Amino acid sequence: MILGLDPAAVLAFVGAGLLLNLTPGPDVMFATASGLSGGPRVGAAAALGVALGGLLHTLLAAVGLSALLTTFPVAYDLVRWAGAGYLVYLAIRAWRAPPPDRGRGATELSRAIGRGFLTNALNPKVALFILALLPQFTAPEAGAVWAQILILGTLFATTGFFVTAAYGVAAGQLGAQLARHARLLNRIGAVVYIGLAARLAVQGARG
Repeated sequence: MILGLDPAAVLAFVGAGLLLNLTPGPDVMFATASGLSGGPRVGAAAALGVALGGLLHTLLAAVGLSALLTTFPVAYDLVRWAGAGYLVYLAIRAWRAPPPDRGRGATELSRAIGRGFLTNALNPKVALFILALLPQFTAPEAGAVWAQILILGTLFATTGFFVTAAYGVAAGQLGAQLARHARLLNRIGAVVYIGLAARLAVQGARG
């Protein structure tokens, strides 16, 4: 048990995170494009930058959400409902997303890390996504919510790095062949987003 969290909930979170990371969102698109442009090492470097940006959002979410929940307990349910709506929006975007573009990638290791970090850290949609995903796997009775968010966010960023790096490395090795399957994977991701949105809605209704 991690910080009082239900092991089944943690496993469910890791599984959901893996499924989401396996579907080509903006981060995967960037790492894939970087791999196509600069080769396997650049694709992995882009994934590292993306993961670092995700950790920054997790830290901000842990601090900000904890303060919000302490001041306004009803905000916990509001975050859930807002998150459900945002996940539906992401599902629509994923369903319609085009395949990756070679021109959007980075070609040098340091530049790939920096661009990956900035692409993630400066994207408010990533912050909204983290606020939508992480709280539904926390339990106020299990301890400090901010600590649970840090742990879950670190798990998500770690698994996300390996999955995104795999895309970047594979793109560098396989080139344009990987892009042929991007549309199918996007639509799988849309279904996962809808499932998470439904889970949030059900929890909000029960609350």
